[in-house]
Amino acid sequence: MSPNLRIAFRFLTAKKRAMFMSLSCTVLGVGLFIVTQATTSGFQQFFIKTILGINGAIRIEDKIQDTQRSMAAAGASDSYFTQREGVKYIEGVEEPQRLKEALSRFANVRGISAVVNGGVQITSSFKTENSPQVFGIVLEDHLRVSDLAEQITSGTLDDFRAGGVLIGRVLADRLQLSRGDSVVIAARGQSRRFRVAAIYETGYREVDKVNVYLHMDEARSLLKKPSGATFLQIGLHDPDRAPEDAAHMVEVLRHKATSWQEREVTWLAVFEALRVSTMITVSVFTLIASLAMFNTLAMIVLEKTKDIAILRSMGYERRDITRIFLWQAGIVLAVGAALGGLFGAVVTWAVSQIPLPINGIFKTDRFIVVWDENHYFAAIGTAVVMVMIASLIPARRAARLEPGDIVRGTAQ
Repeated sequence: MSPNLRIAFRFLTAKKRAMFMSLSCTVLGVGLFIVTQATTSGFQQFFIKTILGINGAIRIEDKIQDTQRSMAAAGASDSYFTQREGVKYIEGVEEPQRLKEALSRFANVRGISAVVNGGVQITSSFKTENSPQVFGIVLEDHLRVSDLAEQITSGTLDDFRAGGVLIGRVLADRLQLSRGDSVVIAARGQSRRFRVAAIYETGYREVDKVNVYLHMDEARSLLKKPSGATFLQIGLHDPDRAPEDAAHMVEVLRHKATSWQEREVTWLAVFEALRVSTMITVSVFTLIASLAMFNTLAMIVLEKTKDIAILRSMGYERRDITRIFLWQAGIVLAVGAALGGLFGAVVTWAVSQIPLPINGIFKTDRFIVVWDENHYFAAIGTAVVMVMIASLIPARRAARLEPGDIVRGTAQ
């Protein structure tokens, strides 16, 4: 152990109560920072997983309409089609198979599902709903771009393969439907009766009360759309690259491509604001720790002026005195960071076991947490910056003390 560290430890033990208070605030600051980031990031990632499991990473829809202006601009700039202002679209996808072949060449594309969509009226024995939307799908294709297989709560996908309709849990409850019941679906002046093959639940209420899945041929016949598709739903190996891939798809396919980040920009902003606000709030404990450290070191400087004079007389330089006081803050930080990290991990695990039924924008029955080492680095980094800055002022003040001034009683 170096002499400076040994002296710092002796000074530190002289103010045990004050140092314990600084240590406690550091532990709380680091620990609660980790817990709040783990929970807010957990809910954000779970929401993203839910959205990707419903709507995929990218949606390809309306074709960009060729106009004289657009063709001239395209000849002048390769990036024109990434600019949506002033661009006109032709509704729907006219040649889904051709687009699927082109999309399959993108390295990041995991799966492609063509979807035919339209509004319908659904009638059960008890009630009629006018807001549902039918989604005609090829089941095996759609399973590659969604979590539909994991969302079935009643019945099985084999039941759906045999024929019938998939209905969301909220809509089924509103219509008082169970698996095996029959419903009448009406659209474009015609109506047909279908058997409820299975009931699914995504946890996103707006989806579960609207989306109804039919086999592609049945949906085309019901909606009178014998060709084309409403949109293509794309699954990606790396969903974080969706904006870049969507921009590239617009240029290559000349169709509107919307990434999940663009579709859910509002909710993502809400989660980010919540994460930052909790980060600021819990940093108050670290701020208290830094103020406590400042006060404690300032008191030690006042109480240890004679000791500082002796050290200076023995040949200790100003930088040695500064190091002694910074070592004190460093000891508290090291212990506080270690205990705070352990405290944060324990509390994070405990929070993850707390029941919390949620069913709105996603479905869960407990707190969702994320174990991310970056949360620990950020918590410890925040504590280091705030506490060391607060400790630097009394450390520099101690270093400016001169032995002669201390003996004469004129030290400032």
